[in-house]
Amino acid sequence: MAIMSFIFVFFFFSSLQPILSLYEDQVGLMDWHQQYIGKVKQAVFHTHKTGRKRVVASTEQNIIATLDLRSGEIFWRHVLGPNDVVDGIDIALGKYVITLSSGGSILRAWNLPDGQMVWESSLHGPKHSKSRLLTTNLIIEKDNALIVFSNGRLNAVSCIDGEVLWKKDFEEESLEVQQVIQPPGSDFMYVVGFAASSQFEMYKINAKNGEFLKHESTAFSGRFSGEVSLVSSETVVALDSTGSILLTISFHNGKISSQQTPVSNLLEDSPGLAVIIHSSVTGIFAIKTDAATIFIRVIGEGKLEVVEKTNHETVVSDALSISEGQQAFALVQHAGSNIHLTVKPAHNWDSNLLKESIKMDQQRGFVHKVFINNYIRTDRSHGFRALIVMEDHSLLLLQQGAIVWSREDGLASIIDVTTSELPVEKAGVSVAKVELNLFEWLKGHVLKLKGTLMLATPEDIAAIQYMRLKSSEKSKMTRDHNGFRKLLIALTRAGKLFALHTGDGRIVWSHLLQSLHKSESCRQPIGLNLHQWQVPHHHALDENPSVLVVGRCGPSSDALGVLSLVDSYTGKEFSSLRLVHSVAQVIPLPYTDSTEQRLHLLIDADKHAHLYPKTPEAIDIFQSEFSNVYWYSVDDDNGIIKGYALKTKCSGNVADEFCFDSRELWSIVLPSESEKIITTATRKLNEAVHTQAKLIADQDVMYKYISSNLLFVATVAPKASGEIGSVTPEESWLVVYLIDTVTGRVLHRMTHHGSQGPVQAVLSENWVVYHYFNLRAHRYEMSVIEIYDQSRADNKDVWKLVVGNHNLTSPVSSYSRAEVITKSQSYFFTHSLKAIAVTLTVKGITSKQLLIGTIGDQVLALDKRFLDPRRSVNPTQAEREEGIMPLTDSLPIIPQSYITHSLRVEGLQSIITVAAKLESTTLVFAHGLDLFFTHYAPSRTYDSLTEDFSYALLLITIVALVAAIFVTWILSQRKELQDRWR
Repeated sequence: MAIMSFIFVFFFFSSLQPILSLYEDQVGLMDWHQQYIGKVKQAVFHTHKTGRKRVVASTEQNIIATLDLRSGEIFWRHVLGPNDVVDGIDIALGKYVITLSSGGSILRAWNLPDGQMVWESSLHGPKHSKSRLLTTNLIIEKDNALIVFSNGRLNAVSCIDGEVLWKKDFEEESLEVQQVIQPPGSDFMYVVGFAASSQFEMYKINAKNGEFLKHESTAFSGRFSGEVSLVSSETVVALDSTGSILLTISFHNGKISSQQTPVSNLLEDSPGLAVIIHSSVTGIFAIKTDAATIFIRVIGEGKLEVVEKTNHETVVSDALSISEGQQAFALVQHAGSNIHLTVKPAHNWDSNLLKESIKMDQQRGFVHKVFINNYIRTDRSHGFRALIVMEDHSLLLLQQGAIVWSREDGLASIIDVTTSELPVEKAGVSVAKVELNLFEWLKGHVLKLKGTLMLATPEDIAAIQYMRLKSSEKSKMTRDHNGFRKLLIALTRAGKLFALHTGDGRIVWSHLLQSLHKSESCRQPIGLNLHQWQVPHHHALDENPSVLVVGRCGPSSDALGVLSLVDSYTGKEFSSLRLVHSVAQVIPLPYTDSTEQRLHLLIDADKHAHLYPKTPEAIDIFQSEFSNVYWYSVDDDNGIIKGYALKTKCSGNVADEFCFDSRELWSIVLPSESEKIITTATRKLNEAVHTQAKLIADQDVMYKYISSNLLFVATVAPKASGEIGSVTPEESWLVVYLIDTVTGRVLHRMTHHGSQGPVQAVLSENWVVYHYFNLRAHRYEMSVIEIYDQSRADNKDVWKLVVGNHNLTSPVSSYSRAEVITKSQSYFFTHSLKAIAVTLTVKGITSKQLLIGTIGDQVLALDKRFLDPRRSVNPTQAEREEGIMPLTDSLPIIPQSYITHSLRVEGLQSIITVAAKLESTTLVFAHGLDLFFTHYAPSRTYDSLTEDFSYALLLITIVALVAAIFVTWILSQRKELQDRWR
């Protein structure tokens, strides 16, 4: 009986912990997932008394979304295609979100509460033109109608079902329609625009049936510039092509009259080029120059009056109807660290409906857009809330002088990501500071035990959750021994750096880079990429790591470059530099100076190499390795790949001690009539290779061709560079190359006839996997190429190894012509890919897996063994023991292999993998519109316990086992003694 009790207790305690561990492990698989919508360009408030208050927004990333007005959380969102750009949004009938997109060709209605599409209409026309969406209260045959101008045609569309009620073509090819205007309460509308950029055209149209009522035009001596701004139902203003003459055009009762006013008459200072700030405020418009922003009132018939001039950065909202015949609009101005929000009535500039000052984080930059909404206070007065879009693409709601909520939607447009280690935990931290005291430590483990035995009260459960949060290892700001806690440094399209903690995804710091800020010397700053600049190892306690941000002042490759050095722990930009040369390529060198700063070569458009940092020590280190520096360039447009080496120091106009001329070593010119480069791929610089040899089934050894100079290039037929299906299989082919970038030697070439891009590829160790579309078979395929070094075949002789006559440790040179062989295989794959990466390990035997970003915006893990070119239909027993799987045409899609589970990373762009110190685990970060981070263990966590492993329960189990053994031994002795007496 005692033995049975012991067995029961043993299995009871043994079964508890695995169940708990399994649950915790499944929870820990997905660390965090964040959703964003991008930079808002249009917003409409929905604040009816019934239902949840929300704001509808469209963004530059082609997203339509509704946000909770109280918290900023996403109710629903839809991501439209890259060519389906949203031109306008509005709300109709109080329940439909109306969107005009795809160049004015598609009009859709979405159900406001849940985002389901109600109807869709196609609005094609005779020519391409700017599109306008005008929602009205117009009733046509008992049907509420929308007025839409798109593709040279004016359409009246039913709000109920999207039926086109009438349409009217404007076939004059030179006409550029600027505005569609319907005076309040009228049943006609004006369509105004320019013809040949020097003639103003006005059409008066019956809104009930689209009939032309009147057509007037007038010519001007100059030319119009930009768009017109509407200041009333019968008056618009525009600028001439020089930006110095303001034109006020009225078309009262269908008669066109105009007046020209020099901008210098309104602004005495030298204005420079003037730009109209577009808004829909009745009777008032604004002009912005380099010197100031002026607000102008239109009085009578074309007379202008300056009502205010400001030197501050100013943003104006559209008009908001607050009561019958009353309009209000908002002004946002910057003053130091504060922004001033002012709401004015349109009819009285001198009075203010609201005036507030809000302290704003300067790292958000300037306000780019403002949208306002009103509500009725308890005292029946008007209150206002403002939705503002900042320079860093963040979105904020202001109300009653405070920021109600904010969204960091700049993270929806990440350009590049790198990682940084967290600070080292200082020595001398006592256990008491971590665990408080022994009593608290014991109390915590007793509570955990009660929770495991399901004896915990609700108060105990709350205490357990609080203690877990308080003692969470994930969110600490120090590095851990497994290498899980890191900083993800992300550069966004807005020129802002974010540091995200891998534990919980929180923003540790953010910094809007001044070097990527628009200025007179840098009109179009663009961020390019990030590089690790300083990674202290020997001075980890004294020095902070830093990152290098590379950008340039324009989209072209010959634009001047900009550099920034940013502290990884604080986000402080401690150095920035505007370069006197362009930046076409950045090459991190494998050398560091005494301060552990990494040397970098910046290649300009003229193929000059510039060394950074510019220090005497750096130049000394570089010159000692001068002859070992090679690089290559790929000209996609012309199909030319070239290899370079350093020559001498620069001469002539670019003379500089840290500048070097280059010499061309080799070039590969692909035939432009038959091949166009679409994809290149190289190995990661930090990739570790566990072994260079591969033991195969017959106990033979194959040596991997490991080279950091290997380049994968994919080309297609020029006709096949478009979308899938744009050509026939006979007109399409895909050619792939493996090239040594030091010698220019083509190691391998393969042609896939009848195949087309886009091609996604990943290169790791001695193999490359690439994905493409097979037009003949009408399916996606994945191919693998493995390359092996035959020149080391004689290393298999053990006696040579014993006597030392082997070349395993002999220097390897790219100029020694290696004898290589390749093995390849192709497989059918059902998914289209957006990105592809490979899991990394620092060292060891952990298997590698491909991380595949699918067209469904999920990340799938596929074991590399499925892409082994040595797979056969009937593998031998030795091959099976080696791990080779039987050959099948298709690659398996296992639902449990989605590391994102049921989540989606909308707009997935890239997958980044970072090796942890723990051999079995890789850190995976996927980004697009959303961010996703997780720990992934391809070979399971064979080398660690779970984070919440209960050591107290283990100790109690051991004690119980020892006690049970002692008790059963005593009972057994007694029973044996009794048996002997019998």
